[in-house]
Amino acid sequence: MKTTIAEVGQFVGQEVTIGAWLANKRSSGKIAFLQLRDGTGFIQGVVVKSEAGEELFKAAKAVTQESSLYVTGLVQEDSRSPFGYELTVTGLEIISEAADYPITPKEHGTEFLMDHRHLWLRSRRQHAVMKIRNEIIRATYEFFNERGFVKVDPPILTGSAPEGTSELFHTRYFDEDAYLSQSGQLYMEAAAMALGKVFSFGPTFRAEKSKTRRHLIEFWMIEPEMAFYNFEDNLKVQEEYVAHIVQSVLKNCQLELERLGRDTSKLEQIKAPFPRITYDEALEFLHKNGFEDVKWGDDFGAPHETAIAQSYDKPVFITHYPTSLKPFYMQPDESREEVVLCADLIAPEGYGEIIGGSERIHDFQLLSERIKEHNLEPEAYEWYLELRKYGSVPHSGFGLGLERTVAWISGVEHVRETIPFPRLLNRLYP
Repeated sequence: MKTTIAEVGQFVGQEVTIGAWLANKRSSGKIAFLQLRDGTGFIQGVVVKSEAGEELFKAAKAVTQESSLYVTGLVQEDSRSPFGYELTVTGLEIISEAADYPITPKEHGTEFLMDHRHLWLRSRRQHAVMKIRNEIIRATYEFFNERGFVKVDPPILTGSAPEGTSELFHTRYFDEDAYLSQSGQLYMEAAAMALGKVFSFGPTFRAEKSKTRRHLIEFWMIEPEMAFYNFEDNLKVQEEYVAHIVQSVLKNCQLELERLGRDTSKLEQIKAPFPRITYDEALEFLHKNGFEDVKWGDDFGAPHETAIAQSYDKPVFITHYPTSLKPFYMQPDESREEVVLCADLIAPEGYGEIIGGSERIHDFQLLSERIKEHNLEPEAYEWYLELRKYGSVPHSGFGLGLERTVAWISGVEHVRETIPFPRLLNRLYP
C-alpha cells in the first residue's frame, strides 16, 4: 500500500510504502533510526538488524542525508513520538543518493541558511512555518467564502499608486511609466461597487529600504473591500477574521506549533471582540510610559506599537489617526475633521501592525480635493473618481499583511522565515 506520512495513521499494523527523503539518521549498535520526511510530515523509520537482515541494515546505515528513497515498513503506534507513529522498516530502495548535503545538523549562520534557502525549506522548523502559512491561507478563503465575498484579482502592474509613488518600484510599460503594485485596494473598491463584498490575495511590493525584522520588499496581502460597510462594520469583520485564522491554526497545526515551541495559551485568548483605543488615547499612554517626545501628528514606530500592545493579551485597534498621517482616500470623522475613520491592528508580543484599514471617502468633491492636496495627477485617478460619480455608497476595507501574521501566530522572530523565498534589501537570491 503506497501512502504518505500524514496518512499512516489509517494503516496501523499494516505494511506501507512511502516515498521520502532522509532528513537525518543515527544508529545504536544493532538498530538504525531513520528520520524520514515526505513533505506531508516527518516519521521515524526503525531498522532492527536481527529482523531486517544484514543487507537491509547495511543499506540503512550507509544511506546519506537527503537521499530520496522508497521506504517500506510496518506502521506502529508510538506514544513517545510527537507524531504518534513510527515505521518498522522492511524494505529500502534508493531513488537518488545525495552527497555532501550542505545543511548538516550543526548550527549554521543566518546568511548561510538564506543562501541555501532552497534547501533550508526542508528543515523541520521551516516545514512547520510553511504549514502554518498554508493553514492561514486556507482559513482565509474559508472565512470570506462562507460570508459571501467574491475573490477578485487586481493588477500587479499599475499606472498610479494608492499612497503615492515614493516607495514603489518603477518600470517601463512600453512607452509609459508603470509601478509594481503596493496595494490592490483602489481596484478592489471598483470591484466592490460591482460585486458588493470582495477580497484579493496577492503579492505587493514596497521599495522601502528597511532592514527590520518586520519588513520585506515583496510580501502578500489579503485585501477585502465592502460596499455599504461603515467604519464600525469594518472593524467587526477584521476582528472576526483574525480570530478565525488563529483558531484554525490552533485546531489544525498543533504539531507544527509544538515543533516551533509556540506558547499556545497566548493564542487561545485571541477571540473577538478586540480592545480599541484612539490615537489620542495611545499618545496619552505613551507620554505616561517614557515616550514624552512623541507629539500629536507623529506616526508611531515599532517601539511605540510594542509598548501599547504589551498592555493587552489580544490584538488592539488604534483608531482615528490624524488626517495628515494617512493616505488621501480615507474618510474624515464628521465630528472631527482632523482625524480619519481608520484603524491599525497591532498584534501582541511585539509583532507590530498586521492590518491597516479605513472607511473610504465616497463623496466625489471631497476625494477630488484630497487628490489635489496630495499632489497626485488627477488624470491617473480619473477612473477612481468615477466610482463616486455613478452610484457612490459608503464603503470600507482593509489589508492584512500575511507574513507578519504568520510570524506572530507561529512565534518566529523574523518575517524572512515566513515566506518561501524572501526578498530583502540585500537579497534577491535564490
